[in-house]
Amino acid sequence: MSKQEDIDWSHLPFDYHKTDYNVRCSFDGEKWGDIVVTDSENINLHMAAACLHYGQEIFEGQKAFRGKDGKVRLFRIEENCKRIQDSARGLMMEPIPTDKFIEMAERVVKLNARFIPPYGTGSSLYLRPLEIGVSPRVGVRASSEYLMVIFATPVGSYFPEGFNTTKVVIYREYDRAAPCGTGRWKVGGNYAGGLRATERAKSHGYSAALFLDPKEKKYLDECGPANFFIIEGDRYITPKSNSILPSITNISLQQIARDMGLKVECRPVPVEELAKADEAAECGTAAVASPISEVYDSDNDVHYVISKDGKPGPVVTELYHRLQAIQRGEAPDPYGWLREIDV
Repeated sequence: MSKQEDIDWSHLPFDYHKTDYNVRCSFDGEKWGDIVVTDSENINLHMAAACLHYGQEIFEGQKAFRGKDGKVRLFRIEENCKRIQDSARGLMMEPIPTDKFIEMAERVVKLNARFIPPYGTGSSLYLRPLEIGVSPRVGVRASSEYLMVIFATPVGSYFPEGFNTTKVVIYREYDRAAPCGTGRWKVGGNYAGGLRATERAKSHGYSAALFLDPKEKKYLDECGPANFFIIEGDRYITPKSNSILPSITNISLQQIARDMGLKVECRPVPVEELAKADEAAECGTAAVASPISEVYDSDNDVHYVISKDGKPGPVVTELYHRLQAIQRGEAPDPYGWLREIDV
């Protein structure tokens, strides 16, 4: 993908497409260096790098949008920065300074401005920051040197179905993270741990596996690579546990839900409570909010049919459109979530 005019902006997959530049910054054991701009898609790593052997790897996902007014804005970049810093501390890595992280994100957007999808196409520019431990390690210990990279790629909807309902399935034989492990941080290993369940779910016609808490297998946890929530009457209910990644999208939807007059509850949610759900959805940066019509508990052969007509419910629909309206500059941003970038 090198020519902007060759891109079908309205039909982009959610996948990697080559853009012009990425930005990098290294920690040498004492301090973070200068930001480096490169057009290389490759990273030169020592074969004994700590990220390869002991999993010192963290990442983020965020988006830049071209608004209705033509302006380009990043969504909640400060929250992504806080989360990757928290992930770094969790894995004994060096947290990148806030100003450095934000400067890198803004620069990569500007450098790849021609790949920001036009307003009205439903697509956005996805940013993937990642930090890895690069010191050679054979003994188990933390790296002393780190590399932060941020690249950008234009993406469409995460789900090919678009904003339509999907079905998900519960398998108790799989966990994505340990009870007091790395689930609360955005670590590649959490996603690797969920791949088998996801592939099995898709092979049986489901969009994702809905994981249960890894300790007791009684409570709802994460849904594939995303957070999960249900609507019960006037309540927005989302699971809470030490193995769930704090989703910036989920937190944003909770604020919008409050503005809509809903009561927000973050608490353990028993599997059986799905029977009371009026609506359900998975949510995250990639999907925003993806409505769920049915959850199948495969171990107990129980179908929790949430959408009787198979269509998205009114509350999830409004939450989805309200959040997107803010992101795309169609509605005011009363929370200060957006950072305008002069491109």
